[in-house]
Amino acid sequence: MPRPALATPSEVRSAVLALLVEAGTAESPSAQSFRRVVSVRKVRARLGGGNPATIGHAINAVEAELVRQGLDAVATPELPADIAALMTQLWQAAIGVQLDEVVRLKTEAQSVADGAREALAEAQLRAEVLKQELAELRAAISDRDSRLAQALTDGAALTEQLAAVRRELQLAREREAQWQAERAGIQRAQVDAIAAAQERYEGLSKQLMQETAQQRQAAQAEVARMASQQKFADKREAGQQARLEQLEADLVEARAQREQAAGEVSALRYVNTSMRAQIDEIMRAVPAPKASPVPGLARSRKRQAKASKTPAAARNASKSTAP
Repeated sequence: MPRPALATPSEVRSAVLALLVEAGTAESPSAQSFRRVVSVRKVRARLGGGNPATIGHAINAVEAELVRQGLDAVATPELPADIAALMTQLWQAAIGVQLDEVVRLKTEAQSVADGAREALAEAQLRAEVLKQELAELRAAISDRDSRLAQALTDGAALTEQLAAVRRELQLAREREAQWQAERAGIQRAQVDAIAAAQERYEGLSKQLMQETAQQRQAAQAEVARMASQQKFADKREAGQQARLEQLEADLVEARAQREQAAGEVSALRYVNTSMRAQIDEIMRAVPAPKASPVPGLARSRKRQAKASKTPAAARNASKSTAP
């Protein structure tokens, strides 16, 4: 996006006219006087800035206008009447020569201006390139400054860490010296303790040998006593084993007797049931007498019913029904 011009053609024209007025050549300036009074640097300085190419184009336009007006004014001067006829041709020839010179100078000035414009354009391109390089250099310098600041910060932090490490190293050396002294004391104490332990070990070794001999004798006596007790225990175990076998035989016999009793109870229960059924049939077949019932018959039936309800009868019944 092009940057806006700081000087317009109207402002350049006003500045050029002001320079000509100050130099006293504002009415009919020549090309030499115009170039001597007016320049891009002076106009740019009066305007306080602006694009040199734009200012140069505006100056060339003003120069062409003012110098051409001056030449037209000179080309048609008013001559005296007595010499007008004689001098008109010579005057016009001189003016033609002057105009040719002006055209030649103007052409030369135009070529110079074109060269200057090309040089200015090239200079502007170089300036843009230099500006871009300058921006890159500024960015690089800013980056370098930031890295330098970071490096300085890191260096300060590392300096503080180094000082802390040196202090810790000094403390470690002091602790090492203290530990060396303590180690020397511990080693001396260890040597003394080892000597005392060795003396104590020798005494304990003698005492241990004596106690070992006594314990060996006691162990031998204990072994003899344990052997006699083992023999007694073996005999007792044999007796207990025989008794256990006898008890198992008795248990088998008791189980057989219990099964036999259960069978007898089942048979008695069956007989009792059959007799009840027969008595009931007899009672239904025989008409009920009007006399008093046989004494003792009802009581015997009640006793039989109660006997059938006793726990022993219930257990016998369950045993008889068991497989």
